[in-house]
Order: sequence, then C-alpha cells, then structure tokens
Amino acid sequence: MLDLKYVVENRDAVEKALGARGASLEKVQEWPGLAGVDPWALDQERRTLIQEVEGLRHQQRKVGEEIARRSKAREDASELKAEMKSVAARIKEGDARRQEVEESLKQFLLVVPNLPDPEVPVGPDESANVEVRKVGDPPSFDFEPKAHWDLGPELGILDFERAAKISGARFAVQWGLGARLERALAQFMLDLQTSRGYEEVVPPYLVTAETLTGTGQLPKFEGDLFKTAAGERDLYLIPTAEVPLTGLHRDEILDADTLPRRYVAHTPCVRSEAGSYGKDVRGLIRQHQFHKVELVKLTTPESSSAELEAMVADAEEVLKRLGLAYRVVVLSTGDMGFSAARTYDLEVWLPGQQAYREISSCSNCTDFQARRRKARFRPAKSDKGGEKGTRFVHSLNGSGVAVGRCLIAVMENYQQADGSIEVPEALRSYMGGLE
Repeated sequence: MLDLKYVVENRDAVEKALGARGASLEKVQEWPGLAGVDPWALDQERRTLIQEVEGLRHQQRKVGEEIARRSKAREDASELKAEMKSVAARIKEGDARRQEVEESLKQFLLVVPNLPDPEVPVGPDESANVEVRKVGDPPSFDFEPKAHWDLGPELGILDFERAAKISGARFAVQWGLGARLERALAQFMLDLQTSRGYEEVVPPYLVTAETLTGTGQLPKFEGDLFKTAAGERDLYLIPTAEVPLTGLHRDEILDADTLPRRYVAHTPCVRSEAGSYGKDVRGLIRQHQFHKVELVKLTTPESSSAELEAMVADAEEVLKRLGLAYRVVVLSTGDMGFSAARTYDLEVWLPGQQAYREISSCSNCTDFQARRRKARFRPAKSDKGGEKGTRFVHSLNGSGVAVGRCLIAVMENYQQADGSIEVPEALRSYMGGLE
C-alpha cells in the first residue's frame, strides 16, 4: 500500500509512475465499491476533521480546568458542564466520521499498485522486458527432443488423464520415479538455500483474508484464489509461500541488527489461474496445484536493492548446479506484479518447446507490503543518537525455484534417445544413486 501522504503531496509523480504500469488513480476509482470515491476530497476532509476534533479537545481541557476551579470554589459550573456535553458529542461524531473517511481511503489505496523503481524499463507488457544475461548453452541432440507432456506419459511417470478424472483439468499425477524426482528437487533446493543463509520454515497452507491483504492478493485478486469454508471461518489456500512467510512479522517491530531476515519454505501452491484459460493448457506449465521452494527476505530500505541481486543469485545457483541453460530478464513496468517495484525473471531453456520459459520470479516490493502488515523495524542507534521512531521494512520474494517447472526442465534437457531421462549429478544422492 502506498503512503497516503506521499500520494497526496506528489500526485503528478504518482500518476506518471502508475501510467508507466498502464494504471491510474482514475482507473482505481472504477473498482467495485469505489465508485464516487474522491481520495483528494476525502483526504482534505480527514485533515479538517483532525483539526476540528483537536480544537474541540483543547477547548474541552481548558473548560475542564475552569469547571474544576469553580467546583473547588463552590461556584456554579452547570452551564459549562452542559456545554461540555455538547462538545463531547461533537468529538465523538467527528472521530466516527474520521474513521469512516480513513477506511474509505484505505480501501482506495488497497487497489493501487506499487510504484515501479525508476530504473525499471518502461513498456506495456513482456515485449519490453530486457535481457540482463544468458548463462549456459542449450543442449544439442542428435534426435528430435520431446516435450515433457510426451516424455512423462511414455515413461509412466506423469499422468494427466487420471488427474483429470480425479480433479478436472490442470492437474497431474506423478508416479514412481517421477514423484521421487520432484521430491529430490525440492530437497536439493532446500539444502542449497539453507546452506546460503536462509532459515527453513514450514508455514500454514491456509491463511486468513487479512494475511492475503498484507501481501496484495486481496482485495483485487480474489478471483485467483481458492477459498474454503469451515463453519463460520473462511480461509484461503495459499497461492505461494510468500503469503505466510511475509506475514510472519505482521504488527511487529524488529530490531535493525536482526535484519535481513531470510526465510525459505517448500509448500504446495494453489491457484485458480483465472484469466489464463486457453494458455499453456498442455503439461505442467500452468497447473492449479504445484510445489515451489520460496525465498522471502525482510530488510532495511538501504539494503533491499542489494538483497534483491543476492536473491537472484541464490535462485540462479539452483539452475547452475543442475547444469541448465537459462537467462535473466528484468521485467518492464507493464509486466510486473501488483506489489512489485522491481522484478527479475529467470527463464530456463526447454528443448521440447524450443523456448526459454519462466522458472523463477524475484521481486523487491519495497515497503508496499509492510504498510499493509504494519511490519516495522527500529533503526540501530549511532554515536549521535541514531534515528528516532520506527520505519517500515522492505520485503522481497522469489522462487528458489518452482519445483514442477524445474522437473520439466530436467526431463526435457536430460532426455536420451531411447526416451529415458538421465539424472543430473547434483540430484543423484537424493535419488538413491540413480543415474
């Protein structure tokens, strides 16, 4: 969520930044429930109400002192007491209206996307993304490489038909060595990232609406979520471990010397994929259910840019050790997610599709999520006394990496002429020595 004060005082700059994303404050006013909401008028009303109520409270204190004096002197204070009843009623009325106004402003800001970093390339969509580097060479084959949706069923390790019978489209069953290979990939990634300084966490897979609001999935993207109902309590299945991991320190004040906090989790991810029907309908690329090893960092504003670069390197290390060719791209303003200020995608080479496909996305969300969650830190004191008060943390998240898509990459890049799949050396100990 953006800082209201910044939005009000820098309206032109905010409009320009949102325009680079293909958004605008005017478009936000078209969101259901916000019709007729004028944030500028509401903010002015909020400021007026604060001044009026503060003035009434000052009057209340001064008259209270006079009432006390008269009472002590045994003088009549009934007229002043009657006046103060009226003042108290006006204060209550003013506070109630201020809360209504602030709630309306909050609901408005909840559907305004984050502002892009000034260095992010400007463009309408993925066509404006900029390649940063390529690493490794795609493998060459002396046969026609197959896509995983052909390889898996032929080997008996992937089954889309039985999954459809159980759950419908966009699900898969992994059998035997296919299931073991996915488990091996997840264990390999967890061991790698914990060795690089991340603390492993097993978070809840069901979360509240408040938790999803804290990361930006709600209220705008409820259509992408699966919602459960248990009695009187509604919970949502997590679309990514970013949601519970980023919410771990909601309403907390952390000490600066404990930052950055680095967390890693392997969880199922469940998404409705609303709006994506007809896209990537074959195979494991776009499923309703998949597994991911997620990386999350909470850090200071001064170090978040460097921590993003380090997170990208952490995700890259997975692909390097697996011997997979990939490229890193920085997303344009029109291709970034709602909460991100800057995003790098890692795209792995898939021989069966003759294309680079996304396997990890690493984002710096600055203080956008922390404002929603009220996650702050207390700056360290310097010799001169240090900063006073608290500041919002910066939050970062990234796939380290998507396990299902990594399974695809291993299958397609390590396929053999006879249809078998060689196990990458980095995974062999996790596969019981299988090659």
